[in-house]
Amino acid sequence: MSSLDEYSTNRAALIAEDRALRVDHARAATHTTAELQADAIVRRIRKEEEEAIWAKEHDDVPHPFPGMEFLTGKHIILKTKLFKLLSKMPKGALLHAHLDITVNSKSLLELALQYPTIHICAPTSINAATISSVSPEFKPHPPGLSSSSGALSLSVTDYIPNTWIPLQTARENFAPSLGGKDGFDTWILGKMSITPSEAYITHNNNIRIWDKFREAINFARPLVYYFPLFEKYVKTFLLETVADGVSYIEARINFSPKYMVGEDGQENVPHREWLITINKVAQDLKQSLKERGCEDDLIGIRIIYTIIRDCSLSEMEWYLEDCLALKKEFPHLIAGKCTVVESTTPFLTSLDAGFDLVGDENILKPLIDYIEPLLGFQKRQKELGLDVPFIFHGGETCGDGTKADVNLYDAILLGTKRIGHGFSLVKHPKLMQICREKGIAIEVCPISNEILRLTASMTMHPLPILLNNGVPVALSSDDPTVFQNMGLSFDFFQVLAASEVTSLLTLGHLARDSITYSTLEDIQKAYALAAWEKRWTTYVQAIVALDGAF
Repeated sequence: MSSLDEYSTNRAALIAEDRALRVDHARAATHTTAELQADAIVRRIRKEEEEAIWAKEHDDVPHPFPGMEFLTGKHIILKTKLFKLLSKMPKGALLHAHLDITVNSKSLLELALQYPTIHICAPTSINAATISSVSPEFKPHPPGLSSSSGALSLSVTDYIPNTWIPLQTARENFAPSLGGKDGFDTWILGKMSITPSEAYITHNNNIRIWDKFREAINFARPLVYYFPLFEKYVKTFLLETVADGVSYIEARINFSPKYMVGEDGQENVPHREWLITINKVAQDLKQSLKERGCEDDLIGIRIIYTIIRDCSLSEMEWYLEDCLALKKEFPHLIAGKCTVVESTTPFLTSLDAGFDLVGDENILKPLIDYIEPLLGFQKRQKELGLDVPFIFHGGETCGDGTKADVNLYDAILLGTKRIGHGFSLVKHPKLMQICREKGIAIEVCPISNEILRLTASMTMHPLPILLNNGVPVALSSDDPTVFQNMGLSFDFFQVLAASEVTSLLTLGHLARDSITYSTLEDIQKAYALAAWEKRWTTYVQAIVALDGAF
């Protein structure tokens, strides 16, 4: 053997040995012929589009590349064959999404416009000079209560600051010079989301972009937490998510507001009514899917009880007790182990997949500040015979040794079932080892991490480090209303496009893991996995059959 042949052999062996450590390598020997063929087709398409699309200059994007900034490159992504193909993929479970920030912003505005009771105001008249800087507000009013001044437009010069106007009226009478109704829609949708210029120019760091993020969430919240609208909101979320190939959901919802605003305009709708509504919507959709012969398109939904990490210790204790009370009343709405298995078909909805604290870890309270009530929560569960696992956000930061980063230690010590984001986890080899050995999956939200400026692009994201160290991962979308990454197809695309190693088979593995590391009980998990495998087999066979179309 020549020295060149020997080198080539050693080189190939080293690459194979290194890649064998990846978490997705375990199933390599079990891939079917159709899977391998479909994977080769997808690799070919990725390579072709890298040269035909991403290597070319675009008038509005001078230097595009696969895995580039999502908000800038989204319109290019939508043109690719790769995205169209991935949009058909069965994604498994969505394990990290904040229910109150999940519906497409355009859909949310359309829902709001159906309610004459929803009003809007602004601190000043809206004109060409103020439209980009003014922050309006929404508020549902009691039926029959209109603007006290009879104002009809936000964009007239004599508009009285902070005067409430029916949303429908404000839209109808928006100044033609500002674009009329279309201009109004563009303005409102811009306030609900983060724009490319905000993410990559004016707010281009993790601290400043969170300011815009909070502003967008707070702007839309009065709509989402208006109970008459909430049922339609949840239905829209489920329809949009199922349409993207997601079959099971564990959604976080912020229970910090103790009441939603009811039809009478008062804050008087308690948490239990929220859960009853979610259950009803899911049951109705499940029945509709069953009648069409596609019941397994939605296996079920569970809710993770979350609160903002800025409350006092006494408030924390109240929320923890509220969570347990809801779990006891609705055992199949909050995820955790249940003592009753209904049948071989899994539950549809469950109250508590777990408990979590949310909000900017860099500036709000760390887990250690709540250690006593959190430990007490675990003790109370044993006393009541309940199981509400912790599923904590942790390490959503670029920091090293900061309170946000150190949250990872406390999350693991408290027995978290999964870790939300875990962006800084790769700085901690011992913690990665624990996650690998104990099966603590990381809910990785690629587009969220990039837009919130933890990474400049997907090509710089630490996800491959997790995969290469055998850490289980479930891809997630986080906050689609603000990031405009509805479903999971965009996040799957960014992960696949940004790597030469990651493949369709990797995405399939991640989809499986999203079910494996869910809070489903064993019998339910087996059912969900079998249903997903059936859809996956059909999917890869379709890719092979339609190869000529690609």
